[in-house]
Amino acid sequence: MNSLDGIRVLDLSRVLAGPWCTQTLADLGADVIKIERPGTGDDTRTWGPPFLKDAQGKDTAEAAYYLGANRNKRSVTCDIAQPAGQALIRELVKHCHVFVENFKVGDMARYGLDYASLSAINPRLVYCSVTGFGQTGPYRERAGYDYAVQGIGGLMSVTGERDDLGGGPQKVGVAVADLFTGMYATVAILAALRHAERTGEGQQVDMALLDTQVAMLANLGSNYLVSGKVPGRAGNAHQNIVPYQVFEVMAPDGAAPGTRDHLILAVGNDGQFAKFCAVAGHPELAKDARYALNADRVRHRAELVPQLETIMRTRTKADWLGALEAAKVPCGAINTLGEVFVDPQVQERGMVKTWAHPIQPGLKLVASPIKMSRTPVRQDLPPPMLGQHTAEVLTEVLGWTAEQQGPLRGKGVI
Repeated sequence: MNSLDGIRVLDLSRVLAGPWCTQTLADLGADVIKIERPGTGDDTRTWGPPFLKDAQGKDTAEAAYYLGANRNKRSVTCDIAQPAGQALIRELVKHCHVFVENFKVGDMARYGLDYASLSAINPRLVYCSVTGFGQTGPYRERAGYDYAVQGIGGLMSVTGERDDLGGGPQKVGVAVADLFTGMYATVAILAALRHAERTGEGQQVDMALLDTQVAMLANLGSNYLVSGKVPGRAGNAHQNIVPYQVFEVMAPDGAAPGTRDHLILAVGNDGQFAKFCAVAGHPELAKDARYALNADRVRHRAELVPQLETIMRTRTKADWLGALEAAKVPCGAINTLGEVFVDPQVQERGMVKTWAHPIQPGLKLVASPIKMSRTPVRQDLPPPMLGQHTAEVLTEVLGWTAEQQGPLRGKGVI
């Protein structure tokens, strides 16, 4: 038994924000039917290398990018540019609870697949549109991509090394505007489903990457609105807490000349700072009126941090981590992905699962982080091959025979 058993989602989204949302719904037990273009499918199927390799070690048409956002779904091919394809989508909508799309504003209306048209067929339908800038406003017709939104939404202005240290604007290493929007969309859809259960009324959910990115400025956004001061880039430091950043430490014995090693020191309160100073052998720093309280450490950052940099370079990463962890001072290593996936905590938490994919039966992918005691997440459907479930879905959901599906196949609709 899964949390969303009985919920069916018609997913016309592609790339990342929409598929990330529907993958989460699928993990929770929803039957997600992924609608893809015949012959090509989701754009990310070609976004490689790396690609999944077949038994002979040759690249297939399944990009790792696509595999990471489409588990637990079923794939149906349908050409919505053809009237017969649009009619098929409308038939499927009658049997679905949720509809997700991330086409440009106005595209769905041209196909007769907009919220007004589909809610007339299914009044309980929760219809979620994911776009770069939303359904309203002067930017609504612009194509919105994660990279651009990280810039327009202010994230890149506060990400990267300080200008006085040679820094410049920097995007985040993964597409966070897409991912955050996908997660917010999931929350909104679940809330709208709850409303539909109570009232029988569906509704439209309007999700925009820019809205989400502005919301995710979090404390930096409120810092600006409260103070009127535009924050700059702080590199690996924290705008409101000191010391809370990356420090260089002594290279381990036997390391090659010029090797540099680092760790994260994340002191979150004054008690932790006093513990850190004791471990570091400099208890006097915690008693200094300039540094005893976090607000004063922030004000005197330029004086304190150089002293800490000198202290941190006197011991190795392993030495610091052991001593700081024993003293309950928050700290951490900076792992490569190779180190992440062999980390004993990551392994214990089951963050990598094996999937029985048609091409590679032992396919390893990152798992859902959601852990529930009574309704665990699903792990039964690997990311689907293009159109793998077309006949299955049309037979199961619509009751269509092979003879009824034949003409659509002949016209290239499915």
